[in-house]
Parts: sequence; C-alpha cells; structure tokens
Amino acid sequence: MILLVSVVLRIFSNPAANVFQKQLTARGYHPLLVNFLTYFLLSVVCIAIAVRTPFANLSAEWWMYSLQAGIAGACGNGFLVKALEKGELSVLGPINAYKSVVGMLVGIVLLREFPNAWGMLGMLLIIAGSYFVLDTMGERFSWGLFGRKEIQYRLWALILTAIEAIFIKRVIQLSSPEVGFLSWCWTGAFFSFWLAFLYGQKIGPGIRQIRPYDIKKFAWLVACIGIMQFSTNYVFKYMDVGYALALFQLSVIVSVFFGHRYFGEKDIRKKLVGAVIMLAGSVVIILLKNA
Repeated sequence: MILLVSVVLRIFSNPAANVFQKQLTARGYHPLLVNFLTYFLLSVVCIAIAVRTPFANLSAEWWMYSLQAGIAGACGNGFLVKALEKGELSVLGPINAYKSVVGMLVGIVLLREFPNAWGMLGMLLIIAGSYFVLDTMGERFSWGLFGRKEIQYRLWALILTAIEAIFIKRVIQLSSPEVGFLSWCWTGAFFSFWLAFLYGQKIGPGIRQIRPYDIKKFAWLVACIGIMQFSTNYVFKYMDVGYALALFQLSVIVSVFFGHRYFGEKDIRKKLVGAVIMLAGSVVIILLKNA
C-alpha cells in the first residue's frame, strides 16, 4: 500500500512542480535561480535527517555515487526548468517518457537490470505515442523539431536525470531512501549553485528581487519537488529503475491536462491520444514485468 501511495504521489507531484516552475520563469525569475532555490530550501529541511545520519559509516562508494547523482541532477533539472521556460508543458511532459528508455539502457550497463520482451514492447509503445504529441508542433514530427531549443533542453534534461536515477538507486542500495533524499538535496544545492555561478547568475541579487506574492509559489514548488523525490526514492528501493521510470510516465496525462488548464495549450485531443499510447506502454511494462 505504501508503494502504491508513493507511485501516485510521484505521478501527480512531478507535473504539479512543472506548473510552478513554468509560472515562476514566466514571471521573470532565471531558471538557474529557481533550480538552486529549490535544492537549497529542501536542504534546510534535510537538517532533520542529517542529525540522525551516521556519516562516518557511509562507504567511499556511497560518496562517489552521491556526487555523481548531484552533478547529473543539478544539470538535468537546470535544463528542465530552462525547457519549461520556453516550451509547452503538454509537449515537454510527454517527451519525458523517453527517460524510461534511457534509464533501462543505463540500468543494463550499471545495475545489470535486463528487461524482458514485454518490457521492450512497452518501450516501443511509449516511443510510438510520442509521435502524436510531437506532431502537434509547428515542424510536425520531423528532424526539424530537434533544432528547437526547448526540445534540446528537454532531451538533455531527461538524459541527465535518467542517469541520475541510476546513481540514486545505488545511493539508496548503500544506505536508505531517507539518506538518499538527503544526499540528493545537499549535493544538488551545491552543484546547482556552482552551475548558476558559472553562467553568471548572481544568487544574492536574484533572491532579493523575489516579490512577496511569489513566495507562496516557491513554497509550493519546493513541496512538490520534495514529495516527488522522496516518493521516487521509496519506489526505487523496491523496483528496478527502468520499470519505475516507465511507471512514472503515467504523469504524462496529468501534464497534458495541466498544460491546457493553466497555460491554455492547444491540440489537447491529439496529445491525449499520444499520452494514452504511452500509458499503454507503461501498463504493458508493469503488468507483464515477470511474464
């Protein structure tokens, strides 16, 4: 039951966080500032976990995977917020379905997690469903799509966060979901700060420019991201990464709905057809996992 609740929370919290990220960047906040503040505020919350964590007992392997996850996660989430600044949520959300493909491929190499024939069929359905979603854009479903900055940013985001998922799984295997969450927040805050610094984004002036009526949106964003990552860690403890990432793609329907509801995005019917096909791929992967 706890696993089921974790999956449901993950499915809804991710697109909800995307809504707040897109709204904040639309209000003029730099994507790298939004990225850093999310990690930083969660890091403050994690002090409660840190006081109970036996850091001296954590292995060198744990530290190595934590740092690698932090780098991949900070860069991946930075690309994600940048993509949401420029693109449609109802398009960029479903594109995330490719993450399960990347996660499965990387999982084969690093974790020795091999999908069965049904798993491969599910991956193909997810890719086929993306055709209907991407075909709603100006370039239609063509190579020209990959020349668009928001698509490029989203692809980089999904590749990096899929790789991050593999590293997080190892961190959890070497500790616990709670300690893995602490690692994700602290290393993410550290590397997202330096990422913002390298790109010339001044954190201090950026924070001082936050308007009082936007504080609530930042708070909701932090809450959604925190719920998303903590529930993700719990699911990773009990499921293979490739299958978990495929299951998370149930959120594509939520992303399409949110894009229409909050940003007035068009072609919702065709996007929903694609999302349902992706959903079918996820169902095949989960229900026939052990067939």
